Amino acid sequence: MKKVFLFIAVFFTIIQTTSAFNCKNIKISSLKTETLENPLGLDMLHPRFSWQLTTKQTDVLQNALQIWVADSPDKLKAGKDLMWNSDKLESGSSVLIVYNGKTLQSQKTYYCKVKVWTNKGETAWSDVAHFTMAFQDNPLSKAQWIGMDSMLNSGKLTTKTKLSARYLRKEFSVDKKIENATLYISGLGLYECYINGKKISNDIFAPTASDYTKRVYYNVFDVKSLLNSNENAIGVILGNGRFFSMRRDNVPGGDPLDSPVQVHYGFPKLLMQLEIKYNDGTSKTIVSDKSWKINTNGPIVTNNEFDGEVYDANLEMKGWDELGFNENNWRNVELVEAPAGKLNAQLNPNLVTMRELKPIAIKEIEKGKYVVDMGQNMVGWLAVSLKGEKNKPVKLHYAETTQKDGNIYTANLRGSITTDIYTPSSNEKFTYEPRFVYHGFRYVEITGIDYLPSVNDFIGKVNYDQMSDIGTFETSDTTLNQIYSNAVWGIMGNYRSMPTDCPQRDERMGWLGDRATGCFGESFMFNNHLLYSKWAYDIQDSQLPSGSLPDVAPAYWQFYSDNITWPSAYIHVNNMLYEQFGDPKSVIKHYDTMKKWLNYMQTNYMKDYIITKDQYGDWCMPPETLDIIWSKDPLRITDDEILSTTFFYRLLNIMAKNADIVGNKSDKKEFLALAEKVKTAYNAKFFQPEKAQYGNNTVTANIISLMQGLVPAGYEQKVFENLASRIENDFNSHVSVGLIGIQFLMRGLTEYGRGDLAYKIATNRTYPSWGYMIDNGATTIWELWNGNTADPAMNSGNHVMLLGDLLSWYYENLGGIKTDKTEVGFKKIIMNPIFPIGLNFVNASHESPYGLIKSEWNKENDNLLWSVSIPANSSAHVTLPTSSISNILYNGKPLKVKDNMKIVDQNSKSITLNLGSGNYSFKVLNAVY
Repeated sequence: MKKVFLFIAVFFTIIQTTSAFNCKNIKISSLKTETLENPLGLDMLHPRFSWQLTTKQTDVLQNALQIWVADSPDKLKAGKDLMWNSDKLESGSSVLIVYNGKTLQSQKTYYCKVKVWTNKGETAWSDVAHFTMAFQDNPLSKAQWIGMDSMLNSGKLTTKTKLSARYLRKEFSVDKKIENATLYISGLGLYECYINGKKISNDIFAPTASDYTKRVYYNVFDVKSLLNSNENAIGVILGNGRFFSMRRDNVPGGDPLDSPVQVHYGFPKLLMQLEIKYNDGTSKTIVSDKSWKINTNGPIVTNNEFDGEVYDANLEMKGWDELGFNENNWRNVELVEAPAGKLNAQLNPNLVTMRELKPIAIKEIEKGKYVVDMGQNMVGWLAVSLKGEKNKPVKLHYAETTQKDGNIYTANLRGSITTDIYTPSSNEKFTYEPRFVYHGFRYVEITGIDYLPSVNDFIGKVNYDQMSDIGTFETSDTTLNQIYSNAVWGIMGNYRSMPTDCPQRDERMGWLGDRATGCFGESFMFNNHLLYSKWAYDIQDSQLPSGSLPDVAPAYWQFYSDNITWPSAYIHVNNMLYEQFGDPKSVIKHYDTMKKWLNYMQTNYMKDYIITKDQYGDWCMPPETLDIIWSKDPLRITDDEILSTTFFYRLLNIMAKNADIVGNKSDKKEFLALAEKVKTAYNAKFFQPEKAQYGNNTVTANIISLMQGLVPAGYEQKVFENLASRIENDFNSHVSVGLIGIQFLMRGLTEYGRGDLAYKIATNRTYPSWGYMIDNGATTIWELWNGNTADPAMNSGNHVMLLGDLLSWYYENLGGIKTDKTEVGFKKIIMNPIFPIGLNFVNASHESPYGLIKSEWNKENDNLLWSVSIPANSSAHVTLPTSSISNILYNGKPLKVKDNMKIVDQNSKSITLNLGSGNYSFKVLNAVY
């Protein structure tokens, strides 16, 4: 008996030792709060925590967690007097775990750490992270809004407004040794802040844009390192941004051909509060108030996002943001009216210069006129180092393309002037780059100098919202690769604290319709979680009391056309945030607003369960000739009621799922019941079963009906064969849909077995195709399929709406990286790519909330080599193209099914394995493509 007990004791000792060893090799990394690393300035009561597990072990799953939060590092270390001890929570999620402790206090820093229990045992505690609260109530209550609500120098309020930048300053003293110093600031429309001559951050275009009557954002900075121990100076430059409108109406000189009027909020203004805490526990507060000075006669003579900056170096004020500057000629500031919007701490990062480019060439067009070629259509500005002549303006005129004679082409910029003007103060060399403006350009015309400069005299500053790249994609096909590159440049160029349509002409608006599906593809490439979360609030803020949603948000253009397809982006974006990032808050916070809009549309525009209102149709359907914008062929034009009703049906089903998320069973039942009635009425009115077609048989009408699940049972394949036949025979296997149809085309063709046709469409080089754009010099995505020949009135060279579902198709259908719709945020990954004839390899990766996913496949004669990486705490369904398990090699040996590799499906064409986390290398013999 003693031997038995001894054996049992030894056995359990071995098990415990093995478990401890296993867990020692599992580490918690990337502990973040609200997806940010050690964020400064949160104003929510219940922030959320996320982390990843890193290990070389396979099949690792978390099954419980514990989080500690304390208001000091010592308390956290001791585990005493905690703000929150979650205790052991049974949960497999490591994404966006909600704080549920004591009430967090304004302006305090909190420290946190986490440990988890896995199927391999209990981990050690993570490294300590921290987050700092902003204001929970009455933010910046000690400060006053200041500025100058008048035009004191050059400027005008005509249609193309002009206003100089405002310069504000104040000196103050620091009396004791500083423990910490935190700056809270909002400068509208845009600001740059300096302390003792140093800029406080590398942010540009701060704060983030909004509807200032609803929401005004402020930023938070740690500025301790910038403060002197005694006397200090703070300076702020205010630019116009979207606050002081770029285009006005009802003023002399208005041009009716210019772009629509934009909402005007007022003159630039500043709100600032600097909180200094001393080591002895006392504190001091410096605020914006009547003690500040202001100057409107500085070197930035005008700044307008559409038109550029005018800068006069003769007006520079050396040392204006430093101690001891002579401010005798400066005015006292005015106390100005506060904007109507509620102050919110900004969560999404500001824009910064994310990349830099060197020009590839510079050419003299004529004496005194030079054109710089950046080699890439980009968004930002040109930083220059040139030699000028005193008081002779040097002009930088930006454009996307050139004419045959080498001169820049600007007709497609419409009323946008897109010119920066620098006036030198001497005959010496100068360096210059603008503020508060940006341009969409590849080419820059330089005038005002008398010599041919070098390409080394210029740097292209590429700026967009600060975010990480989280996707890579490369194939054996050069066309697919160049399209991907064009998409990357187009997407990042249109991230301007909101996703805009274009970056160059007098528009630059957050059109909803452009991103309804595009946001999903973008989320594979960029960590745009916070950007799109913020944009969802822009849309919510723009909703009218009636429930109507705008076509653009923020609603700087007051376009409320009451259509379904464009505002549907509101529901699609929140759905994307939930599915791609595992964020239920996006649904919960917007549920009532989304429901209100659907009810509004149903009440006002539903007749016999058909939605009767549409505004834009199947926008930008490729026209039959290259010289027109919109098709005039009736057989290419989809019935408006088909577009609106299919989308309404789709949204009802998404909202039924959302009702599940918020726990509203009654709403779910109502959404599904209404959806069924819509489906019945829709098919009764539009479906022609004898022809297996909808309406007049456009590809769009058929593909959207099919992909929404509207086609009656038994007719799905017939409808698909009909639309595929139209694409192949009537459109020569080219793009055959507009903005609505393109959202479902590539995935729809693939889902119904014609991935080969989708691949053909993607790799075409003739009109209409993405490859046609490339062959005609595009380095971004055009607004029109015939962008090289159509009317310049609507001919942007940098639009992303025509991408549709292409990028999702790249990652999900070619790369085989797709999130499960139930275990969202890539908790479970669906890896079921197609392997088109002619495509020899695909290498794709995506940094999901749980970690890095990789999928790399390569054809080797009749065999397929496929390596996949699945992050810890995730699993995957991996579908291999063979019917026989004997054809599968794993790490060079015949596959043996084991705990972390189980067959979940097998048919005549494929075998699907459920894989735990880890790195896997398969070889499929005689693969079935």
